[in-house]
Amino acid sequence: MEQFAALRGLPVIHGFVGRVPGVDVLTDRASALARLDGLHRQAMADLGVGERRLITAEQVHGDLVGVVAAGEGLPDAAVAGADGLVTDREDVCLGIYVADCAPVFVVDEVRRVIALVHSGRKGTELGITAAAVRVMAERFGSRAADLVVQIGPCIRPRWYETYFAAKIVEQCRDAGVGRVEDCGTCTAAAPESYYSYRREKGRTGRMLALLALAAEK
Repeated sequence: MEQFAALRGLPVIHGFVGRVPGVDVLTDRASALARLDGLHRQAMADLGVGERRLITAEQVHGDLVGVVAAGEGLPDAAVAGADGLVTDREDVCLGIYVADCAPVFVVDEVRRVIALVHSGRKGTELGITAAAVRVMAERFGSRAADLVVQIGPCIRPRWYETYFAAKIVEQCRDAGVGRVEDCGTCTAAAPESYYSYRREKGRTGRMLALLALAAEK
């Protein structure tokens, strides 16, 4: 399980589950996710959030950001129509599935609010990460200058004609985000470590990005 230096030391728990050896994922998305589910749940347990409710998004390549706020009910299924998730709750873990699109981790340690975003070419064109920053400000009072953003592994040139990771960085800086980091890893260039929708022509697994607030001491 991969972790990122920019998020260490912040009041969050995070991880990025890459390719799982030995699992046959040469199938459709739903079947691949079903085969990976137990291993993904084990990853949550390894992070210490196995008992928390996993909150996911429908992921339709749009710009809708769903909010899971303290004092409100939890969704029964993946948040419909959403490609981003924001929460201030300590009893949930946010999850986003990717296989070339970028997972974007957003942390406000001042107000203890987090976001996790699915941003591929279409979502980036729509400004999904900037939308999450706005939602954090509108719902929880987050200041962009207090935010730390980490972009995870995603497809990049030469394997993909659009360098959308660079656009995400640009959008974050335009929004006034205090710190933006990009791991720089290309999913399609490292098939031993990551699933790649483009390289594997759609019949592949999904990585899982996980982000949760650490329990306040």
